[in-house]
Amino acid sequence: MNMDKVIITCALTGAQQGKEVNPNLPTQPEEIIRQSVDAWNAGAAIVHIHARDVNNRPTADANIFRRIVEGIRAQGCDVVLNLSTGGAIAGLSLEERVAIVPLLKPEIASFSVGSGMSGRWNSQTARWERQFNLVQSYDDLAAIARTMLEHGTRPELEVYDLGMLNNVDMLMEAGILQSPLWINLVTGIPGQNLRPSVKGVVHLVESMPHDACWQISAIGGQNHWRMAALALTMGGHVRTGLEDNVYLEKGILAHSNAHLVEKMVQLSRLIGRQPATPAEVRKYMQLKQSIVSPSPNRARRKNKNADN
Repeated sequence: MNMDKVIITCALTGAQQGKEVNPNLPTQPEEIIRQSVDAWNAGAAIVHIHARDVNNRPTADANIFRRIVEGIRAQGCDVVLNLSTGGAIAGLSLEERVAIVPLLKPEIASFSVGSGMSGRWNSQTARWERQFNLVQSYDDLAAIARTMLEHGTRPELEVYDLGMLNNVDMLMEAGILQSPLWINLVTGIPGQNLRPSVKGVVHLVESMPHDACWQISAIGGQNHWRMAALALTMGGHVRTGLEDNVYLEKGILAHSNAHLVEKMVQLSRLIGRQPATPAEVRKYMQLKQSIVSPSPNRARRKNKNADN
């Protein structure tokens, strides 16, 4: 699928780091609501949402997700909502993570289409650090895909290596993934994951189904902006936000998620691409409206970066 405009996703919070890495990272519902609306005003068409409990720990509590969703819509914000079914790294079970799909029927939900390992070798201590194993069976993948299909939710397919694209093909063959596909290439996590390189990204993009649309998520400030520029140049889409990168530039912490979105809008326009609106994304991805609809008195975006 071709779309000249660029879809900008803002990943607000994540399930791992907190305010210790950047005090501006939102964790509580009111912070997430406010930063979602600000990111939309700055030019994001999609916001990717994780939830935290009162102790700032990752949670799959549908009531907290609902509070966030309803709070965003109450502000007259029509941003496309992408709710996370991640959180395995925080110890949340598959059943907990996927429960928000039938309960809230989000327009988009994240879906890691395989298993993998991450970790880092510390040569000074001669030890492996930050180890994590994501283990999912094909029955697990099929159950997630069926749940999203049955409830009208478009999966954002989280792809960490080439093998996960093979899984996408098999789920399509089984009839439980349907076009248009929305694929998120996650780069920069140490371990069994895609390296942030031109060669790796080009190979995966060429290996995708021909009608897939895709974006790049580059983890960490060192690679975040150059990988975004690669995606923009190749005709793909981009993700930014404090989940992925807490720095506006080297040594300078971002003031907010909107701060990162503003820079991504500027980068997109320098390369010659305009940011897509939520309405354009809904049409492009053939999304079904969320169970929680925007206010009938929806406000227009305030930021000059948001629309042409």
